[in-house]
Amino acid sequence: MTDGPAGLRYGEPAGRWTLLATVLGSGMALLDGTVVNLALPRIAEDLDATFSGLQWILNGYTLTLAGLILLGGALGDRYGRRRLFVLGAAGFTVASLACAVAPTVELLIAARVLQGAGAAMLTPGSLAILQASFDQHDRGRAIGAWSGLGGVATAIGPFVGGWLVDAASWRWIFLINLPIGIAVIAIARRHVPESRDPDATGSIDWLGATLAALGLAGVTFGLSEERWLAVVVGFAVLAAFVLTEQRRTNPLVPLVVFRSRTFSGTNVVTFLLYGALAVVFFLLGLVLQGPLGDTPLQAGAATMPVTLAMLGLSARSGALAERIGPRIPMTVGPLLVATAMLLLTGITPESSYVTGILPGIVVFGLGLALTVAPLTATALGSVDDHHAGIASGINNAVARTGQLLAVSAIPLVAGFAPQGTVTASELLDGFDRVMRVAAVTVVGAAAIAWLTVRRPLEAADPVATTAWHCAAGGPPPVVEAIRADDAA
Repeated sequence: MTDGPAGLRYGEPAGRWTLLATVLGSGMALLDGTVVNLALPRIAEDLDATFSGLQWILNGYTLTLAGLILLGGALGDRYGRRRLFVLGAAGFTVASLACAVAPTVELLIAARVLQGAGAAMLTPGSLAILQASFDQHDRGRAIGAWSGLGGVATAIGPFVGGWLVDAASWRWIFLINLPIGIAVIAIARRHVPESRDPDATGSIDWLGATLAALGLAGVTFGLSEERWLAVVVGFAVLAAFVLTEQRRTNPLVPLVVFRSRTFSGTNVVTFLLYGALAVVFFLLGLVLQGPLGDTPLQAGAATMPVTLAMLGLSARSGALAERIGPRIPMTVGPLLVATAMLLLTGITPESSYVTGILPGIVVFGLGLALTVAPLTATALGSVDDHHAGIASGINNAVARTGQLLAVSAIPLVAGFAPQGTVTASELLDGFDRVMRVAAVTVVGAAAIAWLTVRRPLEAADPVATTAWHCAAGGPPPVVEAIRADDAA
């Protein structure tokens, strides 16, 4: 239930302006992870960044997004979704300018942290605005269009980002956000209706949000820099977060949803799978542009089979999971992903793309396409309707956290010196080690899916089962609208 108008029609100007604002806003935040990943080698050259610095350019954004995304959704429900959406767009735009002009790695990381905070206000609001503002008869169509347009944006993102880095400078991948952000703010203020949740009462869980962010920051810093005291303190703070959530009347994360074994198991699979996805594409971008000598545009094009597989097969995998249940797709899909990681090992400077990289990329895309749609729908379908929104938010935050911690652990697994530079041979050797460890981890995810995901998907409202995921620092973000296309 929302407090505000819910009568926008898809074919009317007001409805289309609202759709445009949400597509541009969410797309701006989602694509940033992809294009930044492509730009990391050039940033390293220009700012003399260590491997640890490159990690933090990626993790600074993911850290604040993962730690604050649930808070951003709660604030939007309470104080107005359009208001938080506009504030997030403004913060993201200003932070993008700071990224573009950053003269040092340290200032770039600080700006990326601010970008993540803006995205944490911006991204939860886009889908919530559509659900709250559109007439129920046009809601599925609007969300389907949002998903489809987002998919088109992710498909062209690597080419645009790679071209900008090649033709101009890595700074342009941030500058391009300025006109988009200004347009989002102007359109939202003029055309997007305000809405809020009248049932969102009680105090905001500021303590829970603070503990979650600090705990993730401690673990991330400790893993990246191999400071084990920081890791211990970080996990202790996260434990305090769990204890706090158990005692609060209005917790940021209602732990009752984890009483469902299927929901808990699905989130473990999410954590492991998205973590593996992040490390693959973080390191693959460096390998392609380093030892193999690809340009940023070529590196972006190299991962396109993953995007094409997701766009072409996700709806079919969702339909398959509805027919046979999610257990088999969520088991076979991660096994394909693990196989792909093993196929990507053994790359040398002489490896050709067609024989050395493409087979692994194709299998990786097939595995993700088979897994992500059933995983998302299962996460939402394994809790009651009252908790569907928070279940989607939790699953999204878990995906971000998996990416964050996995990228942080790369130096430890690969044997890189955190504050040192990495030679081409060291990078290839480390890539092989990380791929093998990640493959074992994803096999574990498949086993967990087989043991915990048991009941078939139940029929659900098309809008209620719509969710999105983003692989920051990985391949192009994946926007899933389960059943939304059918509703359209």
